[in-house]
Amino acid sequence: MFKWFINHEWKRATRSNVWHKKVATNILMGFLIFMMMLYLLALGLFVDVIIRGLYPDQDPVGILNGFLVYYFLIDLIARFYLQQVSAFTIESYLHLPVKRSTITHYVVLRTITSIFNYLPLFVFIPFAVKVIAPDYSVADAWLWLLTLIFLVFTNNFIISYLKRQLGSNPKVVGLFAIFLAIFIFLDYFDVISLSSFSTFAFGLIFTHQITVIIPVVAIIGVYILNYNFLRNRLYSEEINIRKHKKIDSIGNIRYLRSIGLTGELIALEMKLMWRNKRPRTIIYMLPLFVLYGFFFYPQEIYQETFGFLIFVGVFMTGGMMLNYANYAFGWESSYFDTILTNNISIDRYLKVKFLNSIIISAICYILTIPYLFFGWEILLINTVTFLYNIGLLVFVLLYMATYNKKRMDLSKGSVFNYQGIGASNWLAMIPAFLLPVIVYLPFSFAGYKIAGLMAIGVLGLIGLIFYKSLLKIVKNQFLKRRYIMAEGFRER
Repeated sequence: MFKWFINHEWKRATRSNVWHKKVATNILMGFLIFMMMLYLLALGLFVDVIIRGLYPDQDPVGILNGFLVYYFLIDLIARFYLQQVSAFTIESYLHLPVKRSTITHYVVLRTITSIFNYLPLFVFIPFAVKVIAPDYSVADAWLWLLTLIFLVFTNNFIISYLKRQLGSNPKVVGLFAIFLAIFIFLDYFDVISLSSFSTFAFGLIFTHQITVIIPVVAIIGVYILNYNFLRNRLYSEEINIRKHKKIDSIGNIRYLRSIGLTGELIALEMKLMWRNKRPRTIIYMLPLFVLYGFFFYPQEIYQETFGFLIFVGVFMTGGMMLNYANYAFGWESSYFDTILTNNISIDRYLKVKFLNSIIISAICYILTIPYLFFGWEILLINTVTFLYNIGLLVFVLLYMATYNKKRMDLSKGSVFNYQGIGASNWLAMIPAFLLPVIVYLPFSFAGYKIAGLMAIGVLGLIGLIFYKSLLKIVKNQFLKRRYIMAEGFRER
């Protein structure tokens, strides 16, 4: 029966027009994956040499075991943003004489084809053969390798479950993220040691081989979790109910309805971002933007380099806004003609884009306020970069967005997806990160660092004061480019 499913999916993929259009892209991606495999294989062959160079008097197996817990944590986070849970048209089979359990097993098992499940093997297998088998035993090498393979696929099923829960019960994903964050913070502040736990846990494989049953139980448990979740929803009535519930669930905000047409347009933008995969992926990346500071603020070397911290502040308070405003018109490329022909004021239309950008940046800024823990200068940097983002950068992004005329497919994720992105989108990055640093540097060289930061904030405040004039410039540019944009958006 599985061969039947696979055959149908293969035919649907190869007979699609998209298949022939993406042959060159697929060849390029295949080449890049092949090169990645070679690099990982080289790492697997020489990782023991690297470890012995860094820790000459310690066992490389114990050192690697100490890092494995961090690998699986990073793997979980990376999979959440990069691994896609591909769609399967279940409705096409519900009326056929096919067991629901068979369909469910197939839907769960098809996630094991993800490339993320096999890339780490190019490191683990050479290390097991080259280091563990000679130093311990072949049996220990097999048990160690099987344990890691079981844990890799456990991560696969965990992410599959979480990404499916994200649509029906986001609280589960939130609680899981909080659970992980607590352990990461406890380890960061030396309350607990994940590295010591990892060394002990994976070391048990060599002294108590029976412990290999733990990852086996884990993978069976998360598989059953996925199976039961899908099995309980494998009814056409349930599918239709879920689809119906998604309608008008986000736009029903009283305040938006109370401010008239502007509020309705803001609600439509919110619906677009939440209901479509590509903009929704950016929303999921909010924790990455907000937590970016933890990579730099705790390190003393960055505390005095305000120029670099300005870059960090722009990224944290404006990264999501940049992803929104940079493609402000591309998001609506599939119905851009409708916008031009409807009786919608261009002034109001652009104002909504401006207000949404402010809202997105304000949310990010509020979430960065706790960085005050690392010093008041950090809060000052984030504040002035926030003002710069909403007072100047947003207008630059909206102006540059009028040069983008590539149609954007919102049904696909944004990670490693450059479809619909033009040269203007990349050029917009230059003022985003360089301009505030250029404003700051003359003051810094003169010894007035705080004055340089304040100058960035003042620049943003001036932009907010004259926002109507700046929006008018964007409007004139939009009117000049609207038909060129519309013509480009029509091309598929």
